[in-house]
Amino acid sequence: MPYIITPSKNGKYINVKVKGDIDTKIAMSYNIEAHALGKKLGINRYFVDLSKSRNIESVADNYKFAYEDMKTPLIDKSARVAALVAPEDHSHDFIETVLQNSGFSIRIFTDRKLAKNFLLKE
Repeated sequence: MPYIITPSKNGKYINVKVKGDIDTKIAMSYNIEAHALGKKLGINRYFVDLSKSRNIESVADNYKFAYEDMKTPLIDKSARVAALVAPEDHSHDFIETVLQNSGFSIRIFTDRKLAKNFLLKE
């Protein structure tokens, strides 16, 4: 698997660590698995470490992902997501915008501490 999903040590969010190039198929797979674990544990906050991963999808596929693929009952739309990316990586910028525009609470960060603070704030 190109990703690992675990609950955080404090039990307040789910960790998703992704390695390698990412497309919508991989993203749907880890999102569904992470949200299933979150539902089981009563957690709706997710820390997605994409610092070693680049988004290789087209603009059209990213748009479809945000407005169609993610609109499934398997994904908790009320979840808060913090995505950590490498400072020089802008391949995830568009997907952040379209996910926000389609109603998801997601923010991209280049600083791990700021990302986790975003998840933990009430």
